[in-house]
Amino acid sequence: MRVLLTGGAGMLGSSIAEVWPTLRAADELIVATRADADLTDRAAVAGLIGRTAPDAIVHTAAKVAGIQAKLQRPTDFLLDNLLIDTSVIRGAIDAGVPELLYVSSAAIYPEGLPQPIGEGALLSGTLEGANEGYALAKIAGTKLCEYASRQYGFAYRAAVPSNLYGPGDDYTHGQAHLIAAALGKVHAAVTSGSDEVEVWGDGTARREFTYTPDLAAWLVTQLGALDAWPVTLNLGPGVDHSITEYYEAAGCAVGFTGRFRYDATKPSGVHQRLLDSAAARALGWNPTTPLATGVAASYHAYLAAQEPQTP
Repeated sequence: MRVLLTGGAGMLGSSIAEVWPTLRAADELIVATRADADLTDRAAVAGLIGRTAPDAIVHTAAKVAGIQAKLQRPTDFLLDNLLIDTSVIRGAIDAGVPELLYVSSAAIYPEGLPQPIGEGALLSGTLEGANEGYALAKIAGTKLCEYASRQYGFAYRAAVPSNLYGPGDDYTHGQAHLIAAALGKVHAAVTSGSDEVEVWGDGTARREFTYTPDLAAWLVTQLGALDAWPVTLNLGPGVDHSITEYYEAAGCAVGFTGRFRYDATKPSGVHQRLLDSAAARALGWNPTTPLATGVAASYHAYLAAQEPQTP
């Protein structure tokens, strides 16, 4: 089996590439990054798919960032992700690729829903304002997979993971998601000798995070059997934590002993988003990495990335 992976330099994509030789040594993985094709360019994507002739595509590429960037540039997150996803999914359809795994987002679900959120909640209410542009694009990609499967008989499926964290996360200020942002801010405080770290919101909002290597390993095992999935599949550990608890885990990993200062004037998103992943568990999904272990591993990878590279 020959598989084309988009977003190969991203957090999930790089984790899939790392675990692939261990779990699927007999199958070929073609890792595509921005250097191989501009995924917003439909002709470039068609050329990439034509050159590689994959039996399946794992589409992890996306324009992603934290809440601050999404609030400031919603147009970019809507347009760029629409272009990326329509180019890849249309290219797969035109080339007759029989199987495609699309990595969607829990942001596709409306705000204010009873928890946990099942797959049937899609399009049942108003989206979270801070994520709306990004969420609309991911909804379009998710529905495109459903339509392509129904219309052409393909096994195109959308994985809907909870928030992700782990080695390879983006720690760029203003771009980082919650756990990466917490680690980055706590590390900066320790490095500078500060005894205070700012937290957006009041710290009570709750989020569900999956350790990326857990997700990557399971997704790799599912290729070739996506026709057994429902069209949309939630993937989360089934446990959420408060924003304060994530900052405390970051503080423990870094060795921060100061205090957190909450800025309730800053947005923190929906109060809770917890996925119902029962359908995935019936298929064998069982993430096992505890939060403290995953955060510590993420921080170790962050420190390693800061070290000067030997020429």
